Order: sequence, then structure tokens, then C-alpha cells
Amino acid sequence: MHKNLLTFIWGATMLLTHSWSQAASDLPPTAKVDMGPVEEVCSDFISPEWRKAQVIDGVEIQASRLCNPDNPSDIAAFVKGTNGISMKTLMETQLAADAITMSDDIDGDGDPDKIIIRLEIAELNGHSPDMKDPTTTFDIAPGIQPTFWVFAPKTRDMSTLSIYEPIANPLLRVPSPVIRVEQDDVIWLIVENTHYLPHSLHLHGIDHPFMDHAGVGNDGVAQSSNMDIMPGESKTYVIKPRQPGTMYYHCHVQPHTHIPMGLQGIFIVEENRPNNWPQTLNVGAGQVRHPSVAVLEKYAREYDLHYQSADKELHELVARSANDPRLIAKHMNMEYDSTDATDDYFMLNGRSFPYTLRESLIEMQKDEKVKLRILNGHTEAMAVHIHGHKPTITHYDGVDNGPGSYIQRDVHGMVPAQRIDLELNGTDDGLNSFGQGIWMFHDHVEKAFTTNGIGEGGDISLVVYKDFLDEKGIPKSHGMSLAPYFTKGLWKGKYPIWQDYDAWHSLGLPDLKADYQPSKVAVQTVQAQWTPATPQAEQESSAFGKLVFGLILGLLSYVLIINRKMIYDRVRKLINK
Repeated sequence: MHKNLLTFIWGATMLLTHSWSQAASDLPPTAKVDMGPVEEVCSDFISPEWRKAQVIDGVEIQASRLCNPDNPSDIAAFVKGTNGISMKTLMETQLAADAITMSDDIDGDGDPDKIIIRLEIAELNGHSPDMKDPTTTFDIAPGIQPTFWVFAPKTRDMSTLSIYEPIANPLLRVPSPVIRVEQDDVIWLIVENTHYLPHSLHLHGIDHPFMDHAGVGNDGVAQSSNMDIMPGESKTYVIKPRQPGTMYYHCHVQPHTHIPMGLQGIFIVEENRPNNWPQTLNVGAGQVRHPSVAVLEKYAREYDLHYQSADKELHELVARSANDPRLIAKHMNMEYDSTDATDDYFMLNGRSFPYTLRESLIEMQKDEKVKLRILNGHTEAMAVHIHGHKPTITHYDGVDNGPGSYIQRDVHGMVPAQRIDLELNGTDDGLNSFGQGIWMFHDHVEKAFTTNGIGEGGDISLVVYKDFLDEKGIPKSHGMSLAPYFTKGLWKGKYPIWQDYDAWHSLGLPDLKADYQPSKVAVQTVQAQWTPATPQAEQESSAFGKLVFGLILGLLSYVLIINRKMIYDRVRKLINK
């Protein structure tokens, strides 16, 4: 009974509510936020010839449909060595003459077996006492320039494109280069410390002796092997790896900061084959334009995918806190607490979306297979997810699982420093592939979709089938415009990404500075009717009084009806008395 009574009272109250309580106020108009300058998705700066398949100094170089393909002359130098190419080709690179030297076909199978690789250490987006802005700049996304330290091939020219442009030359970039060697080759890795802090090189997962032939430590760990490489000094690491696989290398000095700062890279030992000339360096990772003989036995193409993240406090505050290396060391080693760190930037091959579209697309064709080598260079676990496909994992940390243990699924979890090899299959059977198209791939830990907390950004990239790429390597997208992503305003949090989705700009920002008058017009328009000329206040008072009287009378009637039996019995008892 109580429930019915409450329902009646609520319904009567709603019916008796004054009509002006349904009035609506106009909202402020939508502000039109200017998008600002929009970068070209792909400029004409790169020669279209770089994208074509070609042969340079006897080196076969695969086509690369990317917007920013690698310099083919660099590829020739990485395959033949800087001592094995023509002077003309060398001059088309910025490599030093001794950056990579190859010699001694020890096993007589037609390829060199002694490889000497010289690496320097460079700073990107760092400070100089001579200028206010960062020098040797490297943008991971429009206007985003964290400071990095990287291993880089030894170069002969300036660190920048020119004396007028602070942009880093293409050999100095994030991530540190992928290093490729052949199984059983003798490798000398010479690290020239051109930086202002101590560093080392640890060969993570790569077969190497603890001590070299000179009795000097070879593991890159100061506490147990050899002293750190001080600024201006160099150290040679000598190895002869016996097992093939996808490995890892990184600095082992204060690794909780030096590895996130960028001193890390993929190291690959290729299976031994006759006349096998691996591409010794893959700068910036991405497509390998000269795959090894063993890879081409199974796959059409090969891609290196290096995932990284960066804490804004470390990369923009601590690393830029001074021009005195003593103070930087103090701030980094004595004050910065990595246990409180949170990553703000998430990158694939050194870039965040949308720049990943220029360099880190995976091109596919129907029914072909592609090899992916993936490194988790993050500080936390990640989950690789490729839309439209279920790739097969063949190797963990460089070790072949064996066909009976291959795992096929669409999300592959990886802990920090772990590597996996994936087989991406273009067979349209609903399992390997869902068909041709433009398919996203990314780390499915959701914050990795963002750049400084703004989405969609981070390490997003695409698997694109051949017919969905234009002549510049730009995906022929079928969704929203990519223009906002190529502006600095979006990544500064100044542009509402949904602003222009419809003609009314219904999801833009309200213009709180606009001069407007709120309306008090009822939502439902009522046709005007003739009434006697009675003052408005008197009409409202009279109507309200009648409605209240009606409500009280209705409630009284309801109570009398519900309790009629009890009232009847009491009245009868009074009469009988």
C-alpha cells in the first residue's frame, strides 16, 4: 500500500509541476579552434628513387614503399662494409671510412668472416652552452623532443643536416641501430665514448667470453668485468657467436637510467650460409632491405620492431638540468628515483604516431610470409597485438621453439628486454589473415596508445597490403582525416580531435568568452490561446492554488477509499453506543 501511495504522490506532483520548470537555457556556442600549421604526411624531400629495388656495388636492395626509406647507399655500405664499396657510394653516405670494415673469408664460403664495427655515443635533443634550444634535434612526434643518448655508427660529417638545420643527420637517431652478424664470424665491436659520462656495452643473450684474449673483461659490467669507458676513451669487445637468434645489447652503466635514455638496441646473429652478406646495421630498425640468405629461404621480407618508452622527468628535466656533466650525474644518480617514474612517451622504432606511418609500416601481400623480430625495450611489460592477423611466434629470446611448440594468437605478451620472432602470414583463411586492408598493430597496454597522455598516439602503426598504399607509401585510409595528428597543437592538448566530425561542431569546445543571452523558452512550444485580460501574477497564483487544493482533495479521497472498511466499522460502533 505504501508503494502505491508513493507512486500516486510522485505522479501527481509531476503533473502539477509548473510549466516553467521545463524551460531550457541555450548553451554557449561552440568555439572554432584553429588546427594550426599541418605538416605534410609525406614530403617530397626524399627522392622517389630511394624507394625502388636496385643494385649498388653488387648489393641487391629490396624495394621499400615507405615514405622515409633508408638511403640505398647506406644499405650498400652496411652490407659490403665501408671498405668494400666505391668512393662514390661512400660519399653518398655520412659514414666514416672505417665505420664498418670486413675481411678474411676464414671458412672459404664466399663471405667475410671478420667484421669490425665502430660505434659512437651521441646525444639528441640535448643542451649546448651556446644556444637556448635543443641541439641535434630528433622529433618523435610533431613538436615532441625528449633528450636521448644513443649508440650510432661512426660518422665523418656534422651531427646535423647542415650548419643551418639542427635536425640530426639520419645516422644519429633513436633507436640505437640493429646490429646483424653471421654465426661463427669474428666480431670486433669498438665503442668510442664521445659522450660526457661513462658508458659500456653489454651483449645481452649473445654468446661471448667473459674475458678476451688480452685478459680484459668482455661483459661490459664494471662491478665484475671491466671498468666503464670514460669520456674520450674506447673499448673493443671481441666475440664469435656460436648460436643464431634475435638478441639485445645495451649500456650496463647505471642501467636503470642509461637503458631508458636510449642506449639499447637489437643484436641479431644470422644462421651461417654460403655467400651470406647480412646487412650489418639497420639504422632506425624497420624494414631490412637486404635480408640474409637464411631469412629469404622462408620469408619475402623482414622487419625489426624496437619498442621503447620514456619518462618525461628523466628525458626532459634531469637530462637537461645542466651543462655541467658533474651536475647531470648528480641529478641522475643521486636524486632521480626511477621507482617513482611513469612513462609518458611510447615509441616504435624511435617514433610515435603519426610519424610511425612514415617509417614503420609493414607492407604485406596476399599469401606471402613476413618475418618480424620484436624487442621490448620498455620499462614494463607489453602486449603486441596485430589487427586482422594471428601471427605465429617461432622464437623466444633467439631460441627456436621447434614447430611442435609454435604459438599462434593475436596478442603476444613480452616482459622488458625480451625478444620474440613472429611469422606474419598473408593467407586469407580467417586464421592467419582476415584479408587485405589496412590493419593497425600496437602495444595493447592502453597507455601505450598515448603521447604525453594524449591519444591516439604512442607506438601505433599499420600493416598495409600493397594495393592500399599510394606511390609515396601513404596508406589510403578510409576513416577520419589524419591532418590533426600532424599538428603540434594536438599534442599540446589544444585541439579537440572530434571538433569537425559533423557540420554542427557538436563535440568541439564551448566558447566561454562568447557574448550570448541564455534563453528561457519552454522546450515544447504551446499555441497561444485567448484568455481574459488578467494580470499574469494573479493568473499564476490562482492556478497554483487550485492545483494544490486538488492535490489535497485527491489525497484525502484516496485515504478514505483505502480505509473505508475501518471507518465504516468505527462509525457503526459509535452509532450503536
